[in-house]
Parts: sequence; structure tokens; C-alpha cells
Amino acid sequence: MSHRERMSAADAAWLHMDRPTNLMVINAVLLFDAPLDWTVLTKRIESRWIDRYPRLRQRVAEGRLPLLGPQWEDDPRFALENHLHHRALPAPGDQDALQDFVGDMMSVPIDRAKPLWHLFFIDGYGTGCAVLIRVHHSLSDGLALAQLVESLTDGAPELTPDADRGRRRGGASVLAPLTRPARVVTTTAWRITGTAVTSGRGLLRHPTRLGDVAATGWDDAATVAKLVFTPPDAHTAVTGATVRAKQAVWSPPIPLDEVKAVGRATGATVNDVLLTAVTGALRRYLEAHGSVVDNIRTLVPVNLRPLDRPVPVTLGNRFGLAFLDLPVGLDGPLARLGEMSRRMAAIKRSPEGVLAFGLLTGIGRTPIPVEKAIVDFFAAKSSAVMTNVPGPRSPWYLAGVQVAGIIGWVPRSGDAPLGVCIFSYAGKVYVGIAVDAALVPEPQTIVSAFRDEFDELVRQASKAAEAPRS
Repeated sequence: MSHRERMSAADAAWLHMDRPTNLMVINAVLLFDAPLDWTVLTKRIESRWIDRYPRLRQRVAEGRLPLLGPQWEDDPRFALENHLHHRALPAPGDQDALQDFVGDMMSVPIDRAKPLWHLFFIDGYGTGCAVLIRVHHSLSDGLALAQLVESLTDGAPELTPDADRGRRRGGASVLAPLTRPARVVTTTAWRITGTAVTSGRGLLRHPTRLGDVAATGWDDAATVAKLVFTPPDAHTAVTGATVRAKQAVWSPPIPLDEVKAVGRATGATVNDVLLTAVTGALRRYLEAHGSVVDNIRTLVPVNLRPLDRPVPVTLGNRFGLAFLDLPVGLDGPLARLGEMSRRMAAIKRSPEGVLAFGLLTGIGRTPIPVEKAIVDFFAAKSSAVMTNVPGPRSPWYLAGVQVAGIIGWVPRSGDAPLGVCIFSYAGKVYVGIAVDAALVPEPQTIVSAFRDEFDELVRQASKAAEAPRS
């Protein structure tokens, strides 16, 4: 008899967040300057993923016991070859070709009759190769996915496949996002869950009653009001009804030391600097399309996992969301940076991420029609998702070959057309941008503008640092 386990409420919420035009799938690409031995990598996936993480052998069972919600069950026909795919890039095998491939895959759903993940071994990328990882968000959040990737690596190029079995398996050092105490998160989530489940039908008819639900989990009226009563985001050149077609692009790497230098000169964090460069790039795009507004509202993840312990083998999701308004209406990079720093500091002091996680937990225990109505209610409040993932400082090696770069693309809910994932790796920063092909047909202009905005931040920060000496 196959093993079954009830899916957590938060994971169930992410499972049901799929839309035909916006799939809730995390995509990540690992770049290599030399070919990989795919046989060695396959064996490593089998020993370090399949043998260690039971979720990777399980599929979703839904509808058999509706009151219990979706369950994880062992896939009786699990076969690793169904999840590993070999592809070759068309000539000339450059970044454009790989971006086109990733963009095409973003519109392909993951079959729920099988475990919710796939890897693509891609030959012909430059002088080397690439690996595309696709994981449904109900299976794993970004921190858990980072642990999965790390578990495949050697740690050093001379290690044999068996030499690293005693390595640290946790991903705690890989990511250092905003955090909240686990005890507080659990208590809040359970309080909100109980109220959301019993209030499901009322919430479907009156979504604004979520304020009452949220208030049972955290006595902070201002935070509740922000989550529930924030109006839909402003209409701009990047908003509207989404389509299935997507585009995926990424920036040339930026030295992390340059980002840190701007931060030291201005008193800002690395995250503040990078998000400000993104903000300036979006301002340029909106100016070019005649739709500049004061702010573009985004969602930013707030990690709620304890960073001193490994991610559990069950993977899953343990993060909340907070609203961040990008100050695109402010003129001048340093003015935008100062305002970004202020807004990010406010998010760090706020219980918004914990509260949002509790709401997700409650939403995941409501009937599916209710769940979709509530998700759409919140999704309309933002136009984008922004995430910053501080990765490892030292290079990773996979089957003896150094990982040359890592790019991620964050999924979007509802009709959100834009996702930005900032990933720092081995002293460099990569920015991955995923867009709706109809609403943002020229995403490469945003990537180019990002670099220009960062260079301008470097120049102005340098002048600001030298001004008192003159």
C-alpha cells in the first residue's frame, strides 16, 4: 500500500495558485563552461535526491478525501527517466537560444500525475552546457531548492562522488533573507488557519473580511489594513491580462564588490542597491512607453525558516510575502536608493511576512473556489514579484565541473506580468527577469537599463563619498 501524507496548508495554497497564463513553477538554470558527464550527474541525482528526499518520488492525490485537502502519495510508477530530459540548443547555442528555450518551457505545465519536478540536460550552450531545473512551488520554496542544488555539488573539483557523503546537507548558509522566529510563525499560522477554514464561504462572498481573519493571528491593525485594504496596483504599460507565452532573460554578471561599495558609500544594503537599480530600469521602461507612475507595487518573499537548521527532507514552503512599492516616480538614483532603504527597513520591522504566511496557511484549508477567489483578490494588488537570493561565496562544482553561473526566475500569481530574481553567486550578481510576452515584449531593454542604472548608482555614490573631502 502506497504511503500518503496530508499536504501542508501553505503548500496546498501554492498548488492551487496555478493559472493557465501564470504557472506556479520555479525555474533555475545552472551554466557550465565545459560539458558535463550526464551519466555521473544522473547517478548523483538518484543517490542525493531520490534516495534522500521522499517528496521527489511522490505525486499529488487530490479529490479522494476532499475534507482533508490534497495529499502526497508515493508514485507507484515512478521512474527517474521521466524527470530527466536531454536537449540540444539550436545554433549558435548562445544566451539568446537558451533564453528562448527557458521562456518556452515556462508555459509548459508540470504533469500532476507524476512528481512535480523536471531537469533538462542541455548540450551545446557555448563551449559547455546548461541544466534547467523546474520545480512546482507546492513542492519547494527557493531556500529548499537551493539546498537541493547544493546537495548535488562536490564542494571542490578533486572530490570523488563518494567523498562528500558526510557533507553538511543544510542550506542555512546559502540564503540569508528576512526571518521571523519559528514559534511565532507556527502560532500565527494555526490561529489564522482555524478562522479561515470556518469563514470560507463568507470570504468568497466578501474577500475584505480577511481583515477579521488576519486580526485573529496578529494584533496589528496597521499591518492587517495594509494586506487587506491596499487597492489594486496602478495601471501601466506592464499591466493587463496575461497570455501563456513567456520570455526569460538575464543580465551579464555584476561584481558583488561593486554593489557592496555602493552600499558602503550610501549606508544601504546590497539588497537596497540592487532593487534600486531594478526600480530605475522599470522607470526607464515606463518612460519609454508613456506610463510613469509614482510606485509599482511588488511582492517580496520573507523567509520564515530558522537559518541554523537544515531544510527538512520534506522540503515545502516556509515563507511569507510583503508588499514593497518601488519608487519609480522619484527622479534620481540616490533619491530612489534612500527611499528604497527606508521602505525595506520598514518591512524588516513589520510582522507582515508572518501574517501573510498565516493567511496562506488558512487559505490552503478552504474550498478550492474560495481559495482561488482570495488569491485573485490579493494578486491584483501587485504587478510584480521581486526576490533576492544571496548564494554561496565560493564556486560550486558539479561532477567535477565548475558552475559558471546561476540564474533563477520567480513564478507570478494571478495576472502579475513581471518577476525579478536577483542571485549572487561566487562574487557575482545575476538578475533573471521573467515577463509576459504580450505585456512586456521587450524585456531585454529592462536588462540593459538595469546595468545602466547600476553604473549610474556607482558614479553618484562615488561622488557622494568624495564630496566631504573637497
